[in-house]
Amino acid sequence: MRRLSIILLTLCVALGCMAQRGETDVFTTASGKTVTITCIKHASIMMEYDGKVIYFDPVTRLEPQTDFTTWPKADYIFVTHEHFDHFDSMALTELRRNYTVIYTNHNVYTQWGSGYVMANGDKAEVCDNITVEAVPAYNTTPANLKFHPKGRDNGYVLTIEDLRIYVAGDTEDIPEMADLQDIDIAFLPCNQPYTMTPEQLARAARTIKPKVLFPYHYSDTPIRKVTMLLAGSGIDVRIRKYK
Repeated sequence: MRRLSIILLTLCVALGCMAQRGETDVFTTASGKTVTITCIKHASIMMEYDGKVIYFDPVTRLEPQTDFTTWPKADYIFVTHEHFDHFDSMALTELRRNYTVIYTNHNVYTQWGSGYVMANGDKAEVCDNITVEAVPAYNTTPANLKFHPKGRDNGYVLTIEDLRIYVAGDTEDIPEMADLQDIDIAFLPCNQPYTMTPEQLARAARTIKPKVLFPYHYSDTPIRKVTMLLAGSGIDVRIRKYK
């Protein structure tokens, strides 16, 4: 009976963990391996590839709260900047192992105390078949420059084999987006005054031309307007629960 109770408890824990998981999307690389992308919430994303677990901007306390002790431990974590909805020391503590590498901008490094600092334009080899480039992320609307000044924060372009994934961070539709090439998957934010309006996001998407677009970090923005604005563009717009 005790053994059965233990099995049932283990099963309940596993099911509870699965219940916390968001929607997943699966992509295939040229070698036939899969990249699984899991929507956590807001700007928090998990990616899995070839046994590696990668997080972007994991946060615990932002609603709905996330218990990262029940999630897979991280091999790599990317933090775009130091705002509370992107940098959360509790989440990093719950997810990291002894060998977890955390990639950050300078301000997060200063507050967290360790990690691999990347500035706009820096590139790094993460591991076999994975590289990353830090790209600009900033506001351009004059009244909003104080939120994300130019040169401070990062977006990231993660290249997994031939698959190129752009996680924009908090940014408006900046000129540097025209330099991004061959983007397969893009995560673009949408909540003024901090990031983009639906119109700005649609303009950014038409500039970048990703095959698949995930609007994220959208709060109470009527996000399905983005789908309407991009009708006929050939971009596969996927709305997930990145509220």
